[in-house]
Amino acid sequence: MFAPTDRQFEQERVKQIAQEIAKQQQETADKLANAEHETHLIEQNYGDTAKINTMEIDDQMETNASVQQQKQLVALSVENQAILMNKANRLQRLQDSPYFGRIDIEDGGQDTLYIGTASLIVDEDEFLIYDWRSPIAGIYYNGTLGKVGYQTPMGPQQADLRGKRQFNIQQDQIINMFDTSETIGDEILQQVLGDEASLYMQNIVATIQREQNDIIRNTDADILVVQGAAGSGKTSAILQRVAYLLYHSRTQLDSDQIIMFSPNHLFSNYISHVLPSLGEKNMRQVTLNEFFVQRLSGLNVEDRFTRFERDQVSLPETTKQMRRYLESTAMMTAIDEKLRIAQPDLYFNDLVLDGEVVISQQQVREIYQRVNPHANLAEKILQTKNKLIRLLQRKVRELADSDWAQEQLDLLSESDYQDLVLEHQFSSANAEQVYLAKQVARQKLYPIYEAIYNNYFLDLEQQYLDLLDQLQPAQISAAAWRSRTESVRSHFERHQIQLSDVAPYLYLRDRLTGGGQNRRIQYLFVDEMQDYSAAQLFYMQHAFPLAKMTLLGDYAQDLFAANYQPKSIIETVQELFPQKKIKLHELNNSYRSTIQITDFAGALLPEHDQIIAFNRPGPKPELIVCPRLLDLNRELSQACTRLIDEYGMIAILTKTQAEAEQIFATLQIDAEVTLMTENKRRLHHGVMIMPIYLAKGLEFDAVIGYNVSQDSFGQAGDHQILYTIASRAMHELILLSLGTPTKIITDLPGELYQIGNQVC
Repeated sequence: MFAPTDRQFEQERVKQIAQEIAKQQQETADKLANAEHETHLIEQNYGDTAKINTMEIDDQMETNASVQQQKQLVALSVENQAILMNKANRLQRLQDSPYFGRIDIEDGGQDTLYIGTASLIVDEDEFLIYDWRSPIAGIYYNGTLGKVGYQTPMGPQQADLRGKRQFNIQQDQIINMFDTSETIGDEILQQVLGDEASLYMQNIVATIQREQNDIIRNTDADILVVQGAAGSGKTSAILQRVAYLLYHSRTQLDSDQIIMFSPNHLFSNYISHVLPSLGEKNMRQVTLNEFFVQRLSGLNVEDRFTRFERDQVSLPETTKQMRRYLESTAMMTAIDEKLRIAQPDLYFNDLVLDGEVVISQQQVREIYQRVNPHANLAEKILQTKNKLIRLLQRKVRELADSDWAQEQLDLLSESDYQDLVLEHQFSSANAEQVYLAKQVARQKLYPIYEAIYNNYFLDLEQQYLDLLDQLQPAQISAAAWRSRTESVRSHFERHQIQLSDVAPYLYLRDRLTGGGQNRRIQYLFVDEMQDYSAAQLFYMQHAFPLAKMTLLGDYAQDLFAANYQPKSIIETVQELFPQKKIKLHELNNSYRSTIQITDFAGALLPEHDQIIAFNRPGPKPELIVCPRLLDLNRELSQACTRLIDEYGMIAILTKTQAEAEQIFATLQIDAEVTLMTENKRRLHHGVMIMPIYLAKGLEFDAVIGYNVSQDSFGQAGDHQILYTIASRAMHELILLSLGTPTKIITDLPGELYQIGNQVC
């Protein structure tokens, strides 16, 4: 217990901080109002200046100088407004809960520092609150009492940590406070983890653990790999890492130079509030499918969810062998090797407009054969492209001189005429006619220009098929490989491409054309890394060559390839980036679920001894076995009704989308029920029904795992699916089985779960 005077002192300080925040908020609001008024006056004056007579040369020079001066004043005024707006937002974030930690250090003198989500400064240099990302705040997260070190811009520093205090402050009142010698005391964690699930992920700056802080503040590694158990806070830590990087490198980095690959749209929306709550703009987010679709215009890309659903019906061993090869590093390096040893024979397309060939593939081939033979492939393609554009320009001139062009001019409406002429001035009627004829000819042939610009004169589909013919792996029969290649051809004819082919196809295209690389991105984050093949990660490194990569995930939650990929993602990363500085972090402490749920979920895995449960008690997971579908549906309704009375968000998790749709069509309860699909963008209160692959990275107060029978969960890789289902639950887990439950569960020690009311 704290001495009353101690508590009284801290409460008084909170009141003083609240008064200072209110004072600064009022001052900032006044300054912002003045700045907005000043900007309005400057913009008004700018408009008046631009209207000054400019007939005389001296007047022009004077007016131009005045306009430039006004532009600079507008820019400075807008910048000042932005600074004030940022300060107002920062003060707003501090208003309700100004800080969460205090450290007492001795470093040539005694200092007491308070740590919060943002800095609060008075008199320009006195810190009342330090931003959690500041170098000295690292002591709060990493240090135990005694001698501690911390990094500064001037290098490592030493200090003596004499005390560490944690607070829970709400609306200017200290709800709880205590001293600790550890990073974050169990009292704070128990309180936070006992709360109900929310529609959006919250920032964790008040509860960052030491191992998470090491991840957040790492700026040295080229490849940072975070292997974390379900509920270990890896995604939260990564988002704080983004906020830290934007703070640490604020003069060289902005959010547009960071991109995160998210598992699905639900997850993207779920994490969308974390960075804004810390005063930072969200980084760019994209799913793997969106990324591939953007790069494969004209082809329908198979997504991993569709493939997963199909695999549940049938996944022959030969298909597994082919995927292992097509999705491997070996496939990607084989493409490099083929292009390095000898330049391949290229295949070309006719460039067709309105059913007529404008430039034939033979013309393209002849142009290609005349370019510099000593240039590399990408240079030869670029030279060919430039020559094709010049050929198209000649065709534009020929078309402009044709009768067709004159007929089009005769048909021009007044609005079409004005659109073509714009503000051009003509010396004669003939000059106007020549100009207009060229414009209509350019418009007519513009699709061909676009086709040339986008390299559509290359027959990349045939090029890829030719490559497959040359790269048959030894472990697959010639007949099976030919059949697979014909399947690829058939998909191309229907403007489709299978997921296994996407990365090698794109890489071949980029290597041929010299394109496909984004050199502006500085940091690339990949969540659920275990769901990505080696070929996909290889392609990402190629697509973002200057980006440092952060890969995070859990090998135990590999839903999509666990039953055919022989290597762990960690081994894959080490093979992929042998020349890179790789740093591996493992997060084995699981905080999301009660100790009963965590122990049960961990035991579902063949190797589970590394998962350490946080000591938050709750009921054991419950297994309910039903002999008939009617009984199963009744038990489901009863479980939903009970849970929804106690919790705000519960999830019914299925193996497939078809099961989710069936439940949604039949479930009748007195609560809001939402069927979640890949097209849904946000979570809902009440009952959500979804296939497990859409629940990646999410958490719910209670989870009902639907039909965990031996028939449904008796295949290789089902351990991971069941583990992922179980580990979504924070407080309660119920598992329903139609008939005999899966041996994955019944082979577990009986003390890990309870048997519910059997309906046998």
